[in-house]
Amino acid sequence: MAAGIFLSRLTGLVRERALAHYFGSSLAADAFRAAFRIPNLLQNLFGEGALSASFIPVYARLLARGERDEARRVAGAVAALLALIVSVLVLAGVLGTPLIIDLIAPGFSGARRVLTIELVRIFFPGAGILVMSAWCLGVLNSHGRFLLSYTAPVVWNAAIIGTLVMFGGRQDAARLALTVAWGSVIGSALQFAVQLPSVMRLAGRMRFRPALASSAVRTVARNFGPVFVSRGVVQLSAYVDQFIASWLPAGSVALIGYAQNLAVLPVSLFGASVSAAELPAMAGVVGHADEIAAALRLRLDDGLRRIAFFIAPSAVAFLVLGDVIAGAIYRTGRFTHADTLWVWAILAGSAVGLLASTLGRLYSSAYYALHDTRTPLRFAVVRVVLTIGLGYLSALPLPHWLGIDHRWGMAGLTASAGIAGWVEFMLLRGALTPRIGRTGVPASLVARLWAVAALAAAVAWAVGRMTSPTHAIVRASLALPVYGLVYIGAAMVLRVPEAAALLARLQRRLRRTP
Repeated sequence: MAAGIFLSRLTGLVRERALAHYFGSSLAADAFRAAFRIPNLLQNLFGEGALSASFIPVYARLLARGERDEARRVAGAVAALLALIVSVLVLAGVLGTPLIIDLIAPGFSGARRVLTIELVRIFFPGAGILVMSAWCLGVLNSHGRFLLSYTAPVVWNAAIIGTLVMFGGRQDAARLALTVAWGSVIGSALQFAVQLPSVMRLAGRMRFRPALASSAVRTVARNFGPVFVSRGVVQLSAYVDQFIASWLPAGSVALIGYAQNLAVLPVSLFGASVSAAELPAMAGVVGHADEIAAALRLRLDDGLRRIAFFIAPSAVAFLVLGDVIAGAIYRTGRFTHADTLWVWAILAGSAVGLLASTLGRLYSSAYYALHDTRTPLRFAVVRVVLTIGLGYLSALPLPHWLGIDHRWGMAGLTASAGIAGWVEFMLLRGALTPRIGRTGVPASLVARLWAVAALAAAVAWAVGRMTSPTHAIVRASLALPVYGLVYIGAAMVLRVPEAAALLARLQRRLRRTP
């Protein structure tokens, strides 16, 4: 799964570099970012988030019990219901786009607002197709097939990159944004198409009709409601950032988008991959209550340690080496050195809550495996309320009070969201303890990971300063490998088990290579 996510994210970084090259932090970039995020809400609400949490536990449990016919009926019914609901929402979204713009980006006006409306109307059908792609992911993951479902976005990224290369030198920024939006819709259809044959082969002959008479289908529908609201609340926090950023200086929405695409990389590679892989495994655990609790506790602790081992250095890298990372990915064309520094500031803010929000994803999966969708919802509401309040204060009044550039509000947004993420994480862990026992990453391990990451960052920072910022790729190719090697080496010296396990896996793979 991590390999699949890595490939999709790698092509995503190429896509982001191409977008930065042709759009920079222009008004067209703002419009493109805002437009893509609005229908993307549809994908996130109905797609991997809510669908995986409600559908996979039921479907995986049926497969574990050997009830393949019922599993097939559930998969077909969920697909039919999903297609019906999403079709209605896509139509409503296309027709009601001007109202959506006013709700999400009220600071947009003039040509920027007009372009955003046109782009949203193009993006919405593609988002609907991606929701059905997420249904394919749910079926594939439940059958233990992870690589295809997580590499499928490669073709979507390739469609966008290809469109940029073909038309980037021949169209102005506004026209190019519209062309790329259509390329995204084509990519969405391709992403769905490459998964469908494997889904049909694994699931067997399905009847695509909303069979609500099935108790399993009703369970999926019943669980979907709270998870949908929970995911909606979480997504709302991301939209709060965009809502507030629309009042910040021009280019802020685009810069936050660039930074968020980098910040989500370790979350996807090490948080989402572990959480998504563990969900069907935890949901398939059967036995007495004590046996289920012990199995969940074991899997949860192992997953938390693996996540922490990779996320701690990611957070430190964003804080210390954010300019190196952003420069290597984005410093091209219209994307300037000043833009790189602002992305670094936003990444540094993201580092505040990176570990908490990533560990929280795995805790949420444990609740979903227990068929408890309401507890994560309550804590998600707390997180969003904090995000809204702290985000507003940090982004708008605080820079004015401090007498600094208002663009520092972009970093304030991500830092305040990180604080809210820590509150949610503590609530999730505390409420789960009475049910399955004490879980978490040992404090001694966390301290060693932060210390090792800080040491590695100091060495990498010194190496990076040997080259000029104008040679961004050269600087990154020197500093980042040093960072990784020092981190792994120092972790081995301090006897961090995850470092030894990682090295052992690499050695086994090298032995298998002819």
